[in-house]
Amino acid sequence: MPHSYYAAHLTTLRARYEEALEATGYDAVILPSGGQTYYHADDHAHPYHASAMAQQWLPFKLIPYLHILIRPQHKPVLFWPGQRDFWHVVHTVPEGEWQNGWDVQTVKDAGTALASASQGIGKVAWVGPDLPFTSQLTGVEMNPQSLIHHLNYQRACITHYEIDCLVEANKAGMQGHQAAKEAFLNGADEYEVYQAFLQGSRQLSIDEPYPGIVALNENAATLHYEQKSRTLPGESRTLLIDAGADYLGYASDITRTYTRENGLFGSLITAMDQLQQTLVQSATAGARFSDLHQQALKGIAIILQETGICTHSMEIQLEKRIPQVFFPHGLGHLLGLQVHDVGGHQQDPEGTLKPDPNAPFLRLTRSLQENMVITIEPGLYFIPMLLEKMIQDIPQHGCDLELIDTLKPYGGIRIEDNILVGRDTIRNLTREFSFD
Repeated sequence: MPHSYYAAHLTTLRARYEEALEATGYDAVILPSGGQTYYHADDHAHPYHASAMAQQWLPFKLIPYLHILIRPQHKPVLFWPGQRDFWHVVHTVPEGEWQNGWDVQTVKDAGTALASASQGIGKVAWVGPDLPFTSQLTGVEMNPQSLIHHLNYQRACITHYEIDCLVEANKAGMQGHQAAKEAFLNGADEYEVYQAFLQGSRQLSIDEPYPGIVALNENAATLHYEQKSRTLPGESRTLLIDAGADYLGYASDITRTYTRENGLFGSLITAMDQLQQTLVQSATAGARFSDLHQQALKGIAIILQETGICTHSMEIQLEKRIPQVFFPHGLGHLLGLQVHDVGGHQQDPEGTLKPDPNAPFLRLTRSLQENMVITIEPGLYFIPMLLEKMIQDIPQHGCDLELIDTLKPYGGIRIEDNILVGRDTIRNLTREFSFD
C-alpha cells in the first residue's frame, strides 16, 4: 500500500526541495493548499482542488487553508487551520505514523503564523495560489519562476509512494470502466453510463480528477465532449468513455471505445488497440516522446491504407498530413498529481521549453526517464470539420469519402492506458486491472 513507502517519499521530497532551493538562492518555501473560491456574486463555492505542490507532501486529501513550510535541515512544518465552525465539517489532523516526519502546528490565523515563522529565515518563496493575507508576508517572494521550474522538472519522475497511489487510482478507474461498459451493452444512455462509472469507481463527480467524457455515436468525434445526454439515440452504436479516478490527489486517465457491431468500425477498434499496445512497449527510458508521436502517425496511416479509408501509401499520407485529419491530438502527456501534469515541454531544471512545431497539441516533448508516468492514447476520429478542411485544402487526398460517410455515425476511437516508464521495460498500470 502507498503508506508503506511514505517515509521514503518524504525523504526524497526533502532532498529535491533542498537541491532546488540551493540552486535558485532561496532559504525556504511556503506551499499553500489554496483557499475556497466562489462563483461570481454568489456564496456557492467552486469544487475545491488542493494545489498539487502541497498535495504531494502529505498522505491524505488536503483541506483548504492548510500551509507547509519547507526549510533545509529542518522538519517540514504543517500549519493546520484551527478555526471553529458550526456551518461546515471541522477537520482534525489525521492520525498516523506520517506525523513522525513533521512539525504539526494548529493555528487560528495562518497569516500571522506564517509571518512569524518566516522572519529571520532569509529569502523565502511562496509557491501556490495567492491568498488575501499574502500581502502581510513581507519579504516573501510570490511564485518565483526559477524555483517553480526546478520543482516542475523534478516532479516528472515519481517515487514508489506515488506509483502505488497511481496504481490505486487505476484500479478504481478500471472498476468504473467495467461498470460503464456493462451499462452501455445493456442499453444505457450517456447519463446512465456516467452514473455507472461513478458507482463502479466509488466516486462522486466532485471527486473525479477531471470531468468524465461519455460519448455515444457521433458525439465521440468531439474530443472533449462535455454533455451527458439522458436521451438514448435511436441506435446506440458506439461508446467512447474517457474517465479516471483519484487516489490521495493522484489521477488515473483511461479511455476505452466499444461498439455493438463487428463490421469495419469493430475492425478499426481492434487495429487501434494493437497499435496502442505497440506504442506502449516502445515507451522506455531514453525514447523521445516526439518520436513516439510520429510512430503513432505512421501507424494511423497504415490502418487508413489497409482499411481502404485512404489509398495513398504511408509515406504520401505523411507528406500530405492525412493522418492528422483523423488523429489531431497528441499521443499523450505526463500524469501524476495533475491529469496533464506539469513540465511536459521542459527540457531542463532551468525551464527551457521545447514544444514540437510539427505537433502543436502534443503535451510531452521530453525524452522519457525511468519512473515517469505517461499516457499513451492514439485516436482515430471522423470529425466533420477536419474532413471538410481536408477536402478543401488537400488536393488528391486519396480518401474514400463514401466509405468515410458510413463511419461518421460511429464518431471515433480513442484507447488510453497509464504507463510507468522503466529502464528497459514498461509497466502498464491500467491493464493490470484490465477486463477486456
